[in-house]
Amino acid sequence: MKPLVVIDVVGLTPALLPHMPNLSALSGRASLGTVLPAVTCSAQATFLTGLTPAQHGIVGNGWYFRDLGEVHLWRQHNRLVQGEKVWETARRFAPSYKAANVCWWYAMGASTDITVTPRPIYHADGRKSPDCYVRPPELHDRLTGALGEFPLFQYWGPTAALKSSEWIVGASLRVWAQERPDLLLVYVPHLDYDLQRFGPSSPEARRAASDVDRALKPLLGLDATIVVLSEYGITEARRPVDVNRALRRAGLLEVYTQAGMEYLDPWTSRAFAVADHQVAHVYVRDPADIPRARAVVAELPGVDEVHGREAQASVGLDHERSGELVAVAEPDAWFTYYYWLDDARAPDFARGVDIHRKPGYDPAELFFDPADRFAKARAGLNLVRKKVGLRYAMDVVPLDPSCVRGTHGRLPDRAEDGPVLLCSEPLDRDRVEAVEVRDLLLELQGMPVKESQR
Repeated sequence: MKPLVVIDVVGLTPALLPHMPNLSALSGRASLGTVLPAVTCSAQATFLTGLTPAQHGIVGNGWYFRDLGEVHLWRQHNRLVQGEKVWETARRFAPSYKAANVCWWYAMGASTDITVTPRPIYHADGRKSPDCYVRPPELHDRLTGALGEFPLFQYWGPTAALKSSEWIVGASLRVWAQERPDLLLVYVPHLDYDLQRFGPSSPEARRAASDVDRALKPLLGLDATIVVLSEYGITEARRPVDVNRALRRAGLLEVYTQAGMEYLDPWTSRAFAVADHQVAHVYVRDPADIPRARAVVAELPGVDEVHGREAQASVGLDHERSGELVAVAEPDAWFTYYYWLDDARAPDFARGVDIHRKPGYDPAELFFDPADRFAKARAGLNLVRKKVGLRYAMDVVPLDPSCVRGTHGRLPDRAEDGPVLLCSEPLDRDRVEAVEVRDLLLELQGMPVKESQR
């Protein structure tokens, strides 16, 4: 069996390939279908299981956990993904099949043999230090000894940069050399940054594409079948849509107050939204309020569609974790998570990079606040405080989302704005649907796909 390397280059589209000669040299190319929502966690779960979000349950990068009464984004445990993963299927035909995951999502607790995923150290005094979770444990020190600590602050936030993708590529090469897996999954995030910051047609986007292409060259030369794919394409963003503020003004969303700051109160709210790029799950406590919530959301400028349960079924999103309503933005619009009506009442985490406490996705975390000319200087001072062991607050993120220039989440309107799949082997088709990726990977390793169907 020839080994297989699957590289997830987030945000890769046909339009960017002219700036990526190493990737463009791969002999197989097909347009790639995606899922609704076209976001990282949902798309990756579909690639690895061959199931829709309605079947595997990953209805977004996060959702409202009704049994907890809390919104959680970016959870990490693999048990959240319902369904058999591709390496588990492969082991039914090749019991010694070895799989390695370098930074694909839902890595914690997965049945892969090798795992490398970002995992900060949360100190008892509240500080956070960069690090990664690695299995087997002895691999951790070999990787960090050779590459340095995982560059967490270049992986996301205002200082997100190529360095994190280079670290991931370096770790992948070492996992390949030392462990020789049959399947190596590699997640490369760099394109996501400048495409959201500056837009997909910007000079910065083209430069990011060239940088990623150079960084990937060593992986493309491995003695393996290479598959490169993307989860979604990023399109121009111009209009933020404050869905939660509209629900609050309509008397459907409630907050509670502590220390002068307002926090979303999902337990008592009649309706609220978990915003996730261009898709928002709207959770409605009482079915009698669904028509009112639908009307409030549907009337917002920038909202394209609002799906009830029946419509969710038609797009493969009718899972119990989904909201009673799912809103989809127009092509140049996206949803904010903001629920406060006065910035003076915003919670302190709103001005920081805090992906686990915000009840929705916040692309403004990619920016230093342009209205604060001391933001970068304060960030530098805070890093000094961190190095000497003092607590600090990295409160540099803007509350004005108008700086965001790229977004994704809705199904693409044009093939050139959608994801793409490349292969080192010729492909016998010009389009692959997201739910077909799992079987394609099995086929490329000579697995009996028909026998693996559930």
